[in-house]
Amino acid sequence: MQDKKNLTEVEIENQHIIDNTELNIWEALIPVLVLMLMLAANIKFFDGEALGEYSNQFILLIAGFIAAIVGFFNKVTLGTMLNEIAENLKSVFVPIMILFLVGALAGTWLVSGVIPAMVFYGLQVLSPEIFLPASVIIASIISIATGSSWTTSATVGIALIGIGTALGINPGMIAGAVISGAYFGDKMSPLSDTTNLAPAMAGTDLFTHIRYMTITTVPSILITLVVFSIISFNIDPTGSADISNLLVTIKNTFNISPYLFLVPLVVIALILFKTKPLIALATGVLLAIIFAFIFQPEILISLSDSKLSSILKSIFVDTQIETSNNDLNELFAAGGMKGMLWTIYLIICAMVFGGVMDGIGALSRITKALLAIATTTFGLFTSTVFSCLGLNAIASDQYLAIVIPGKMFKNAYEDKNLAPENLSRTLEDSGTVTSVLIPWNTCGAYQSGVLGVGVGEYFIYAIFNWLSPFTTLFFAAFNIKIKQLIKK
Repeated sequence: MQDKKNLTEVEIENQHIIDNTELNIWEALIPVLVLMLMLAANIKFFDGEALGEYSNQFILLIAGFIAAIVGFFNKVTLGTMLNEIAENLKSVFVPIMILFLVGALAGTWLVSGVIPAMVFYGLQVLSPEIFLPASVIIASIISIATGSSWTTSATVGIALIGIGTALGINPGMIAGAVISGAYFGDKMSPLSDTTNLAPAMAGTDLFTHIRYMTITTVPSILITLVVFSIISFNIDPTGSADISNLLVTIKNTFNISPYLFLVPLVVIALILFKTKPLIALATGVLLAIIFAFIFQPEILISLSDSKLSSILKSIFVDTQIETSNNDLNELFAAGGMKGMLWTIYLIICAMVFGGVMDGIGALSRITKALLAIATTTFGLFTSTVFSCLGLNAIASDQYLAIVIPGKMFKNAYEDKNLAPENLSRTLEDSGTVTSVLIPWNTCGAYQSGVLGVGVGEYFIYAIFNWLSPFTTLFFAAFNIKIKQLIKK
């Protein structure tokens, strides 16, 4: 007979954290080790397709099944695990809807000429020598204004990928620059949900948190800009010499007009006025449909038997616009909602695995183990960083990577006489920004799906994201700007 006497549940910011006194650290790590081994074997020996196209999804489900078996042996009921899975799936409903709309957005913005117009004018403004640092700055501004790295990628990110690809720049570099800027802005924006969540977990206020974050965040973004500037001056883009031909081809294929920029501007304006992302993106799709009928009737006729069917095709399935340039043919292709399915399935499977791990108390147990070895101030910061990194990989959700360590480490920071903003900053430096570096994390899956660039391709170029944890540890190691509690 199973019972729940061994389980305690804490609810923080709509996140349930399960603690299981029956579970030891080695049992908690079994599903994690299995997951990592299977993912590694899948990549090394089977080119990522050991179980077909959806191998990573199946691996996450298998690891979740193993976690469930561990839970049964530790007096966890099936109902408890299912409740946590349901909670996780409920939390990603809106992101999944956003992904579907982003797929529709990409397709309709293509056939309406919005993306080609962005590429056309962008090629004339953004030269290869400044493109990468300019992309970081553009993404940063939009993300600070909107408070959303996801929205930034779905709007200017898509445009910058198109422009940079036409210039012959490595898509991984472009995606890394966009993501670096987007997550810098996301961290520093008072409109960001994670920027509000971190100080809430640590016990400080929003603007104290943002001010304190600048100590580690500004050096990280400055280093990022320097590195991208060096890369930009040393790359040899194959497309740079052929820009005139590209411009002619785009203009001969599409009806290019500055009026097409009204579509993305309206979307960005709606987001700035705090319109819900679903409404803003849906508006972008509807406007693109109208503009497609007005500006690109020839394109619509060329794609299908009727203009309406061409529009529907661009929303739901693959769309390919043929030009006289092979590079542009690759660029002017979109997968619609169908193109988002792989990413959506990955998110769902990740949430199943994360839900089971949380339900059996494994996430809490692993974090406690890291806390136990934090005997010094630097050790405490290090344990926090690794806890956030680990939970981004295990729980597949950046919110849990902030909430669980925030709960577990709060008292430890107080015991060492450290101000709560030390914890909130560390949660952001290691929890928020590294989520995008994990392929099966919701953020990693989203960004790779929207930008059309795999996590493995942009990982090394997402400089700000992997640099941030090192920066926060550097400051902790040398006791730089480590704020102490003021004793009254």
